[in-house]
Amino acid sequence: MPIVSKYSQAQQDKLLDDVLAIFEDQEVPVDLCLMTLGNAVSNVIDRGVPAHKRTAMAEQFSRVLLQSVQPKS
Repeated sequence: MPIVSKYSQAQQDKLLDDVLAIFEDQEVPVDLCLMTLGNAVSNVIDRGVPAHKRTAMAEQFSRVLLQSVQPKS
């Protein structure tokens, strides 16, 4: 079942392009990109999700991330 977002694909693409442009402009290595993005995710969860829901949110995010990197059949 596809996930339907309340945000447009254009909004998501613009934000992603902006973030990736910073990494590319500064020639940030992959490991530092991943560390920075991981810290950003942790920060967003800590600031925007009630404490009693943070673990569930992190687990859901992890599941979606794992699904997104699985080879397409």
